[in-house]
Amino acid sequence: MMRRRPSASAPADLFPMFVKLSGRRCIVVGAGRIAESKIAGLVRAGAAVCIVAPRATARIRAWARAGAISWKKQLFKPNHLRGAFLVVVAVPLPAVQEAVVRHARRRGILCNSVDDPARCDFYYPALVRRGALQIAISTAGHSPALAQRLRKQLERQFGPEYARWLSHLGSVREQLFRQPMSVERRRRLLRRLASERAFSDFVRRGAR
Repeated sequence: MMRRRPSASAPADLFPMFVKLSGRRCIVVGAGRIAESKIAGLVRAGAAVCIVAPRATARIRAWARAGAISWKKQLFKPNHLRGAFLVVVAVPLPAVQEAVVRHARRRGILCNSVDDPARCDFYYPALVRRGALQIAISTAGHSPALAQRLRKQLERQFGPEYARWLSHLGSVREQLFRQPMSVERRRRLLRRLASERAFSDFVRRGAR
């Protein structure tokens, strides 16, 4: 049964999704320590990252020299947002945060203002990464500390072997889709391959 629209006193749920950023223009305003992890994630996703900041950390300057990102050594101006898909504000200056968010929303650009949940259109989740497997945890800004604690628990539960197993599952899945068989039979095989028992067998084979 579809839920009714939330009232003013009950905010809407966040919509969870994984977004393809390859080739999309993403702006990061700020180039300090806070910005580094945000930039790294965008680069890893293949985004066309542009940094707007008069100064930058040594790590960010190295990324710019290597061509991994572009860097405009300027204070923020609204025209920096031209063609952007999303923007991250990573400076602890309320006036700058407010200006970037205001101009981004006018243009319909998704915006994240670091450590400022009220101005965020999206949040960075606590993330467990095992190869292609990603487990994202969000508390909608209520308790980042809880999200980090849960991340550590999941990192213990899902070890590095899951990266190898998922790569194996992807290869087998491709082979199954090349073979003539009914949709139902393929579905049964894929469920069996992804079972806990199949994972245990895979780990044992790797150990031997």
